[in-house]
Amino acid sequence: MADTSQKTPGDHHPAPATAAFVTHRNLLFTVAYEMLGSAADAEDVLQETWLRWAGVDLGTVQDQRAYLVRIVTRQSLDRLRTLGRRKESYVGPWLPEPLLTAPDVAEDVELADSVSMAMLLVLETLTPIERAVFVLREVFDLSYDEIAEAVDKSPGAVRQLAYRARAHVAARRPRGVVSPAETRSALEAFQRATETGDLQHLLDILAPDVVLLGDGGGVVQATLAPVLGADSVARILAAGLGRLAAVSRQPAQVNGYPALILRRDGEIDTVLALRIDDGLVTGLYAVRNPEKLSRMERETALCR
Repeated sequence: MADTSQKTPGDHHPAPATAAFVTHRNLLFTVAYEMLGSAADAEDVLQETWLRWAGVDLGTVQDQRAYLVRIVTRQSLDRLRTLGRRKESYVGPWLPEPLLTAPDVAEDVELADSVSMAMLLVLETLTPIERAVFVLREVFDLSYDEIAEAVDKSPGAVRQLAYRARAHVAARRPRGVVSPAETRSALEAFQRATETGDLQHLLDILAPDVVLLGDGGGVVQATLAPVLGADSVARILAAGLGRLAAVSRQPAQVNGYPALILRRDGEIDTVLALRIDDGLVTGLYAVRNPEKLSRMERETALCR
């Protein structure tokens, strides 16, 4: 991240540009992360945003928050196109970079749902411009006029994009918002089943149409295609229990929901995020690519 601690000459307080950027930094990171699904790329976008913001004449800015969101949105759209090319050559399923999140993220049910693994994967199915419009409208409640300025479209075009994106997401999104308590209870049952190696207990907690996705990025072993159905997923999990015998399982808040962090010799081996519906596991997202695990040792602040 670029140095945003600049001081006004002879003053011990941050310059106005720095103060505004720091005030809105968590919001800007959240916007970039929801658009990109990558914390590393979101940080790069924030650095580019700062460099542009530092050169702005603040006297011409009426709404600093809106102006900063406009910059970060445009930078994220540029980065999305690069990410799209990178994903085309990615080995196996691509999963979002998991974040260790603070309890207050889970308390904001809408925010937690919007950054969940399941929702971020749904957002992957939108075009870049649709994703930007959906995130800014549905998650951050920006006006159509504000979004129009951010994406260089007319308000009318933004309304159409928002309608199309909303319908697209509604047809593919998880079945509904799940309470953290419900997810936590199911996670505990799932953790017990994996620890005991009881295949029947695994089957009892898995939904019939459960999907397992593994992301090793071609660096470490992971499933190279989605695994569908309770029987197949249970067999994969049971087969892997021997490899995981020496691995500790640590419950944690990941992307706003309870998940498991698997450690081997103290090092993070896998982040296993779950999607829960009606008390059953409907989605398992196993992130093993080491490049995506660097932010799991400290909490990431997200906000709307």
